[in-house]
Amino acid sequence: MNLMTSNRAALRRGVAVTGAIALGALSLTACGGGGSGDSGGDNGVGVSLIVKTTTNPFFVAMQDGAEAAASEHGVSLTMAAGKADGDEETQIQAIENAVARGDAGILITPNGPSVVDAIERARDAGLYVIALDTPPDPADAVDITFATDNRQAGTLIGEWTAAQLDGEQATIAMLDLFDDKVVSVDYDRDQGFLEGMGIDVADPAVNGDEAATGSYSGGEYEIVGNEASQGSEDAGRTAMENLLTKNPDINVVYTINEPAAYGAFQALEAAGKSADDVLIVSVDGGCAGVDNVQSGTIDATSQQYPVKMAELGVEAIAELVETGTAPETTEGLDFFNTGVALVTDSAADGVESIDSAAASEICWG
Repeated sequence: MNLMTSNRAALRRGVAVTGAIALGALSLTACGGGGSGDSGGDNGVGVSLIVKTTTNPFFVAMQDGAEAAASEHGVSLTMAAGKADGDEETQIQAIENAVARGDAGILITPNGPSVVDAIERARDAGLYVIALDTPPDPADAVDITFATDNRQAGTLIGEWTAAQLDGEQATIAMLDLFDDKVVSVDYDRDQGFLEGMGIDVADPAVNGDEAATGSYSGGEYEIVGNEASQGSEDAGRTAMENLLTKNPDINVVYTINEPAAYGAFQALEAAGKSADDVLIVSVDGGCAGVDNVQSGTIDATSQQYPVKMAELGVEAIAELVETGTAPETTEGLDFFNTGVALVTDSAADGVESIDSAAASEICWG
């Protein structure tokens, strides 16, 4: 049994974890372009990064972060991606390829619940599996998750929205991720937003089952509907068009991410709505999204840090193989929280935020 195999086996037997990785020593890289394939070094540690899709710049930035960390630590990195957000089959095949290759570990942003069984098989084969950005359901389907606190990300934009409305009627459009599958990143952001608004949610893990009308923390609200955006610009535009057909008086738009937000903006603009008519809030805080905050296309967004997620993931597996030390979750959470910050150029009393100039310096770092 070689060192890599013995360390993984020891972890499975429950050896004591001596502490979290020394995060302060980690260097972060800036976001940029990305690709797929193999890269890295010669220390015998193989890691697969499997993202949802490369059509979303969030995951391209994640690939860049993993590639930089792999180069630094001499890790052999293989990258794969679903053909679209929600493509589970391609991810399952990439997991099986990682097992066949004898990789030490997998970093994955799961595309849906069907991926969980393949993850379990990989862990049974001795691979250490880290989810990035999107915790699976159940959370312990992987060894650990490095992610944004998506509930908090939603809560921040909800609190900001309620403060900006200042008692005005809220007529809300909800642009979610999926309508054909349930993933935690989808309901955590959606339900967190509503909770931040002060709206009672029914089942906190279900989108769209709250009362369509009622009171929020500042006044009265109406939820016009929930539409799936697939996290894309085109589908976001279509989703917004559908909701405007139901009620042209929408003045608040929640979006799962910034590509969907930009699609919604286009639909609103085409319908003759100005930036003064509607508040658009989102989650991501990517470099392009921060530019959209500066231009007024998006009013507020919660910034997350995919490069950091990927770098920490690569380093964690390299550390595990070298020393047998595994990363730990953040106290009080079932994942490692990589941080979130509200970005807006219209600060609200009582809601901590940074402006777009500050956010542009750290976008996706």
